[in-house]
Amino acid sequence: MNNFNFQFDYNSKVIITYLIISLIACFFNFLTNGKTNKLLFSSYRSSFLNPLTYIRLFTHSIGHKDWDHLVSNFLYILLIGPMIEEKYGSINLLIMLLSTSLIVSLFNIIFNNYAICGASSNVFMLIVLSSFSNLTEGKIPITLILICIFYIIDELKKGFLEGNKKIYHSGHLIGALCGLLFGFLSLYMPNLLF
Repeated sequence: MNNFNFQFDYNSKVIITYLIISLIACFFNFLTNGKTNKLLFSSYRSSFLNPLTYIRLFTHSIGHKDWDHLVSNFLYILLIGPMIEEKYGSINLLIMLLSTSLIVSLFNIIFNNYAICGASSNVFMLIVLSSFSNLTEGKIPITLILICIFYIIDELKKGFLEGNKKIYHSGHLIGALCGLLFGFLSLYMPNLLF
């Protein structure tokens, strides 16, 4: 008789923890009929005297409006995130995720005034950043160029030509730009990484 000995490996600490926290936030959002998202997990213009304003600059990427929204984001994050975490390290990935959330939130507060929530800007950052995994000195992979072209065209088409206001397309584009920035920084200034 074969004796199977399986062990689970918490192989991607930042990504799995991100998923667990987002699942908990989604559950509480369901229980409170959207109140926890409004209070903690959405970013929007509010008083700078309110301490939650500063917390929401980061936590909006944890909240999701429903199960389908969460799953659509985390399928990509779980697929791409562990590879990024292995390549750049957990601390660097955490910094990239938090920085992307902050930049998207500040852009939204300054130039729009939507209530935004969800991890999609981080998804776009990870997708573009993953294209840098094959980058060697002096060579730019065609896949990087194609990913950037397809995502930029798709987001411009959906957001500006079709006028789809249900999805924050500017946040997607900013996430992609953050991925480009982090990718180039890791190439040309690798000593910035921890």
